[in-house]
Amino acid sequence: MISHLPVLQVIVPLMAAPLCLLLKRPQLVWLFSLFASAIAFIISILLLQHVMTSGVISYELGGWKAPWGIEYRIDKLNAFLLLIITAISTVVLIAAQTSLEKEIPKEKHTLFYILYLLSLTGMLGIVSTGDAFNVFVFLEISSLSAYALIALGNDRRALWASYQYLIMGTIGATFILIGIGLMYQMTGTLNMEDLSQRLPQVAQTRTVFTAFVFVIVGVCLKLALFPLHLWLPNAYAYAPSIVTVFFAATATKVAIYLLIRFTFTVFGLSFSFATLPLQGLFLTLGLAGIFVASSAAIYQKNVKHVFAYSSIAQVGYIMVGISTSTVTGLTATLLHMFNHALMKSAIFLALGAVVYRMGTIQLSSFHGLGRQMPLTMAAITIGGLSLIGMPLTVGFVSKWYLLIALIEQGWWPVAVLILLGSLLAVVYVWRIVEVAYFKEPLAGSVPVKEAPVMFLIPIWTLIIANIYFGIDTRLSVQVAQLAAQSLFGMSP
Repeated sequence: MISHLPVLQVIVPLMAAPLCLLLKRPQLVWLFSLFASAIAFIISILLLQHVMTSGVISYELGGWKAPWGIEYRIDKLNAFLLLIITAISTVVLIAAQTSLEKEIPKEKHTLFYILYLLSLTGMLGIVSTGDAFNVFVFLEISSLSAYALIALGNDRRALWASYQYLIMGTIGATFILIGIGLMYQMTGTLNMEDLSQRLPQVAQTRTVFTAFVFVIVGVCLKLALFPLHLWLPNAYAYAPSIVTVFFAATATKVAIYLLIRFTFTVFGLSFSFATLPLQGLFLTLGLAGIFVASSAAIYQKNVKHVFAYSSIAQVGYIMVGISTSTVTGLTATLLHMFNHALMKSAIFLALGAVVYRMGTIQLSSFHGLGRQMPLTMAAITIGGLSLIGMPLTVGFVSKWYLLIALIEQGWWPVAVLILLGSLLAVVYVWRIVEVAYFKEPLAGSVPVKEAPVMFLIPIWTLIIANIYFGIDTRLSVQVAQLAAQSLFGMSP
């Protein structure tokens, strides 16, 4: 049974999506979607356990051996990502039914769950497949679903945000496809493992250099690396709250996975960081993203915009980790992908609870909210402290490893800049805390109740995880280190 888990990981949500049409009542569709996501989560746990103990799983679809057939290849890196995606998806779906009541008309609820499951399928497929063209296919499944999900937002600006994302996402996907086509032209294979063996033989050709540039630019558009980030703030701000939570925690992580997979595995470390000046480029753009996005977050009046810009800054930290091209730096990167998913999903889910009770997410509406919605605001505050990198939170762990990686390289000025970037996070988090806890509710405003239980359960599950994995780092650090070592060809 274990041997079939890689394909079941993708098939379960894929088959569940059309089956939702057979269920008439929205509540049944919600429970069925939650069940499908939970099954995918259980499969990801089993895959990670197997990979950690027995090594790489290779699954040949239809029994056709690669490169003629399509291979699903699960190693420590993508098993870790599968766990992140399915865990966040399952926890987020617990609050979905309650959140959708206020944000999407009831007749569109079934459509929402179908699109959600298709988007989940696309992400799991991107991470699971060992075939470069399959990456593009699943990328399109995930992206097309994402455009539609964002457009379901009840604010008319959601349509413009979806259109922006459509244009930028299509450009990114086209770039990736052109790069894959050029690699196929030079090697005659689409299997990533085969590509990694054949590309070095033609690495110094202009075609391979061009393919590399197309793939990297396309992936960087998808992960919202500064200055290719312009689609992200509005997409997060005007999408339905559940969509924002899911995408903020998973979509950029999948794109970063692709970047790591292509640079470290397919093209190889020496080509990516020695032959080409990728190290300096990622370092420069990562630092620029941290400071520009964090500065922009400080001046936002829409709280979703604040944390959307914060996500761009967090991508900057991840890119700085990749730029070190060391095991410690990549460990910090993988840790921050896991930790950022926990932070942002908790914060955006809490913001969804605020939208549910107040119908708005403007900073001016947060006056006195710390007393009226104490559990929700406490979650936003703890999530904000984790973003800053306070000890006993997950944010501290990944930033600590990032600083160690920079110091090992002798990059002291960069380490100082990372600390300064964290101080900017203090400013935009404090603005929200100050308004919520130290200002009285606006005159004439209607008192609001605490968030419903179906919101508080997943919110505080994620907040407790933020604290637990900030204290007990054995699981997250061990998996991240082993995944990083495997990418450098080091045996544990």
